[in-house]
Amino acid sequence: MEKRSLQARIFGFGAVFVSVVAIMTGISFYFIISHAIEGQIGERALSIAVTTAKRPDIVAGFGSENPSDTLQPIAMSIQSDTGAEYVVIGDKEGIRYAHPVVERIGKKMVGDDNEQALLNGRSYISEATGTLGTALRGKAPVKDENGEIIGIISVGFLKEDMTTIFIRYVDNISYIVVIAILLGILGSSILARNIKKELFNLEPAEIANLFTERNALIESVREGIIMVDAKGIITMANLAALEILSLPSQTELVGRNVWDVIPNTYLPQVLESGEEHLDRSMEIRGEKAIVNRIPIRVGEKIIGAVSSFRSQSDIDRLAEELSQVKQYTEALRAQTHEYNNFLYTISGLIQLNSYDEAINLIHVETAEHQSLIQFMTKRLQDPFLGGIVIGFLNRAKELKVRFILDEDSYLEKLPKHLQKHLFVSIIGNLVTNAFEAVEKLPEELRNVRILIVDNGEEIIIEVEDSGAGVPVEVLDVVWQEKVSTKSETNRGFGLAKVKENVNDLGGSIALENGDLGGALFIVSIPKGGYLHDKANRDINSGRR
Repeated sequence: MEKRSLQARIFGFGAVFVSVVAIMTGISFYFIISHAIEGQIGERALSIAVTTAKRPDIVAGFGSENPSDTLQPIAMSIQSDTGAEYVVIGDKEGIRYAHPVVERIGKKMVGDDNEQALLNGRSYISEATGTLGTALRGKAPVKDENGEIIGIISVGFLKEDMTTIFIRYVDNISYIVVIAILLGILGSSILARNIKKELFNLEPAEIANLFTERNALIESVREGIIMVDAKGIITMANLAALEILSLPSQTELVGRNVWDVIPNTYLPQVLESGEEHLDRSMEIRGEKAIVNRIPIRVGEKIIGAVSSFRSQSDIDRLAEELSQVKQYTEALRAQTHEYNNFLYTISGLIQLNSYDEAINLIHVETAEHQSLIQFMTKRLQDPFLGGIVIGFLNRAKELKVRFILDEDSYLEKLPKHLQKHLFVSIIGNLVTNAFEAVEKLPEELRNVRILIVDNGEEIIIEVEDSGAGVPVEVLDVVWQEKVSTKSETNRGFGLAKVKENVNDLGGSIALENGDLGGALFIVSIPKGGYLHDKANRDINSGRR
């Protein structure tokens, strides 16, 4: 049997519930109204009986020679005026003096409900079956001037007449119940449709699957993830977030305001503005992290936000591996290209039988390469940076750029606490920018100089080119992202990254006009630690 959809179940339950409630309400109203009508008619019958029993002409009629002749007209008149089914007058023995059916006058009253009035002098309401049928009766004793009971008044309203009145009311109640059921069915249909719409037309099983998949996905990533509602209250956090925030369980996090957990968070601003924050840097519990913040929208309404963050050290480790691979790959590619050209030249000389020229070319190339190796071995003792510089030399040959490795360069091995991938990024971006600055110049004017020197306390890096330099109008903003002297799109990130990496190493960077005619970048990196305190570094890097 196919399981009914959520919309069908909500509609069916709502329709049945409303129908049952409407029917029960109708039945309740029926009983309430029927009891009310019976009560009112009974009280009316009693009131007529009591009033009639106290009339002087009624009391006087009992003392006349022929009471029936006197009382019958009075009883018929009262019956006509009040709308009662009958007004019966009897003596203290229950013998009728007046009755709607004349033939029954002089006979004993039936119903066996006169004792309380004739014996105890009470006025009351009773329900009994008489000669005209079952009726509600109002009974009242008739007393003479001395207070002696001399007779009884019985005023009745037939039950069948009351049933007619009930049916009239029941018809009205039935209409109301039917209308209520129809409105309930319509409301159930609208409610079911709206609930299904709010649930994006998903069935409960689909929602459960999505919830399970969401949890699995959130817990499978290494980034910390925190979700907040529109008020900034944390509604979800994965295990990675708990680990980064040094919290033992979700109960320590869920339900708290995000500001209480991460005081420097910008999630409330994201909730207010609706803007995304991508790849922002911030400190969490004293450690640098890369953060993304994205608002959660339903239609045009922001109902919350999600933030993902990962330790900067994890990203730096990956960046270091990628940077090394990239630099080595570029160096090998350039070197391969250069040696291919060299081998093609030797091959051509041999084919032309120019053996002496081929041997001389080999000697020159070998001497040049050996000289470079000796210089690198003596002056740049860190093999990591040495390999990168050789790669740039080969790249410069490929671009036909005169690459000058300053003879004053000298560097021992980099201290272990300094992150090598940041050095790679700094040198790589500056040299690449220098190559691009001279690439459109005539070949004889393409000059790039690099100096790497260890002065004991600092490592100084200078990169200079013979290009046009940096325009005055961008000097103040050249370190910002997407600011570039080039016209191409997707540029202007290199110097911003250099500035960030220099700040991360606690160093400084300056831009001057160089002797070659172009830009001269001077980077100072302290070997023993940061040049600036944390506050100054925050100012240099900008709070993100």
